[in-house]
Formats: sequence, C-alpha cells, structure tokens
Amino acid sequence: MALEKIIYTAHAMASGGRDGIVKSDDGKLDVKLNPPKEMGGNGNGTNPEQLFAAGYASCFIGALKFVAGTQKVVLPADTSINASVDFGTRTNGAKGFNVDVALSISVPGMDRAKAEALIHEAHEVCPYSNATRGNIDVTLILG
Repeated sequence: MALEKIIYTAHAMASGGRDGIVKSDDGKLDVKLNPPKEMGGNGNGTNPEQLFAAGYASCFIGALKFVAGTQKVVLPADTSINASVDFGTRTNGAKGFNVDVALSISVPGMDRAKAEALIHEAHEVCPYSNATRGNIDVTLILG
C-alpha cells in the first residue's frame, strides 16, 4: 500500500555486503560493516542486525512519545529500550535466514498498567512494527 503523504525520505548506500560500508547521502552515517565472530567475521565493525536493533529501538521510543502525547501523558525522560535481534534459520522449512526481535522496554516510575497500554498502542503505530508485523516474531517485554 502506497503512502498517502511522504513526510521524510532517508537515503543510504551500501557496498560490500556484510563486510563493507554503509553511508547516508548527507554524510551523517558512515559505518564500516563486519560480520560478528559467530558468522565468520572478526567482529571489528558493526553489522546490519545491530543497525536494525538501534533503528527499531529508537523508532519505538518515538512511537511511545507520540502515543503518550496524544493521551496527554508524560513519558519519563529516562524511558529506554534494549533491542535484541536474533539472526538464524527457521525449522518450518522457510528458505534463507530470518530475524526475531525482542524489545525490553523500561518506563521508570510509570504505573505498570499504563505503561503496558502505551506500549501496546505504540506497537500499533511504530513504522518498524508495522513493517515487520506478520513477517517476524517481535516480543515486547516491560521491565
């Protein structure tokens, strides 16, 4: 389904695959990639899964802020998310490789029921959640 209104477009270039580089067109992102040791690399660079984890975590906090704002709820300034992206294969006969995501969310000082409601709503509006829904397993954990 096409976007009705484009608000922003990010541009990035990758070369060399998992043992290469990624750069944004504005020069603010310039990262050397290297597979982790578990995947045959030397672990001296970052990898696509780390970039995905960072992007998803920061985007989800943005969604939490948006939802909290629409409900006139103050989200604690020290709200944080630890994202884990697992890379591997599935046993159900799926081809290729897949990822699963776990978001461990900390909303210090907020009532647990309220935090859970905000997290559920944020999962409905977060662009990363919408892009991955039905494609990968995403686990939300309120710490």
